[in-house]
Amino acid sequence: MSSVAAIDPNITMRELLEQFPGAQRAMFRKYHIGGCSSCGFSPDETLAGVCARNEDVDVEEAIDHIVASDAADRAMQIDPRELADRIASGEQINLLDVRTREEYEAVKLPAAHLFTQEFMQELQSRWVKEDPLVIYDHQGHRSMDAAAYFQGHGFTNVKSLRGGIDAYSVEVDSTLPRYQLE
Repeated sequence: MSSVAAIDPNITMRELLEQFPGAQRAMFRKYHIGGCSSCGFSPDETLAGVCARNEDVDVEEAIDHIVASDAADRAMQIDPRELADRIASGEQINLLDVRTREEYEAVKLPAAHLFTQEFMQELQSRWVKEDPLVIYDHQGHRSMDAAAYFQGHGFTNVKSLRGGIDAYSVEVDSTLPRYQLE
């Protein structure tokens, strides 16, 4: 969906998050809605209802913000096939894995670095902030937050792998084992 008219103010939050996965992050960033128990919402609440009970946020303004944030999220993502093609062409791309050590040790992309606090020091002090940086996780959710964090800290060429390593294993390299988190 790409137009403001596509979001009905009476959409449930569940439906909104299915259509715009970054909507909760967008609402929290601008209005402090949906990030903690005091400002949370029920999946069955409508967007209009959530806006009304949170300092009467203008629902049309919230819709504009969700749509703009969705476009920004999409621009921050790289498709698995595009990443594979760029690596195959010899482009130097820094890969940062933000999953747990156990997940990383079970399956990882070649040349990927596991994000740790120790590694963060090296990354901040030694990596060139203009070099391509692709961040990935299991299914592409946490990596979006991490990519936004690095953009906010001066990295100018950072992307999140759409769908994470799971999508990469389906779309690019079926030899990479897939797994489910419990």
